[in-house]
Amino acid sequence: STEDGMEQEFNSLDAQRESGEAYIKSQLSEGWTCIETMYDDGGYSGGTVERPALQRLLADIEAGKIDCVVVYKVDRLSRSLLDFGRLMEVFDKHNVAFVSVTQAFNTATSMGRLILNVLLSFAQFEREMISERTRDKIAATRRKGKWCGGRPVLGYDLVASKLVVNEGEAAQVREIFALYLTHQGLLPVVEELNRRGWRTKRWVTKEGKVREGRPFDKGNLYHLLTNVTYAGQTRYKDEIHPGQHDAIIDEPTWRKVQSLLLRNGRGSGAARNGSGAILKGLIRCAACDSAMCPAHTSKGNKKYRYYTCLSAQKKGWD
Repeated sequence: STEDGMEQEFNSLDAQRESGEAYIKSQLSEGWTCIETMYDDGGYSGGTVERPALQRLLADIEAGKIDCVVVYKVDRLSRSLLDFGRLMEVFDKHNVAFVSVTQAFNTATSMGRLILNVLLSFAQFEREMISERTRDKIAATRRKGKWCGGRPVLGYDLVASKLVVNEGEAAQVREIFALYLTHQGLLPVVEELNRRGWRTKRWVTKEGKVREGRPFDKGNLYHLLTNVTYAGQTRYKDEIHPGQHDAIIDEPTWRKVQSLLLRNGRGSGAARNGSGAILKGLIRCAACDSAMCPAHTSKGNKKYRYYTCLSAQKKGWD
């Protein structure tokens, strides 16, 4: 399931293929022959059946090209007991046997099916344990104040898995906080940032793909203003911990901005969307073709429903 080593001349997939071919040769007297098609899913996890080679294998089984599937180990086919059960149903439907080379059994016998389910249960248990260990590692990393992956934020560069202040971007971040304290509203700041041509963080992935920055709107501006990274902290769920990186925003400024955001009460849109608006998802803005978002206001016992342009809500009213 890892891409490490896939570029080697002889990797783990080659070793598994070689072992499978040797087993098939040992069954030559039974009339077994190995087909030339390769069904290798290098870099894909056994926890999912959405793998290109596995889907090709299933298509060939349905086409009647295969009588038996030979694997190195059971969990090479699937680590999910539920998925494996579904695969076995497909195999049984088309009278396809299943053999594991290193575990010496096949599904033609009831004992083989019993052993198979036991082994697969342990494979799924191992996968769940790996997931738990990964979550625990992320939690421990965040609690120590370290960066543990994800998209870098405006104002910082990622150097040797650590956040380092980018002075040019940091100046922009400080100016954004200052603008919010001046205007005390998200939309005026969005309009000013887009007038200046400022964008969110541009970065390059490990694979060399460029992720361009996007124009600011209310959503990503709010995310920037509430990101504890700028205060020199890290967040894990609802926990806030001191970070190992330098803060860009000083404590008094950070507290003022958070207090203003709380006072302005952003986030009531979800309640308004529950107004039972019958045209929701049907009408669009004539000026910009953006979706029209339902809202309502109340006066006395009456509720007045109306629709607003989603783009205008996020980027300002032209």
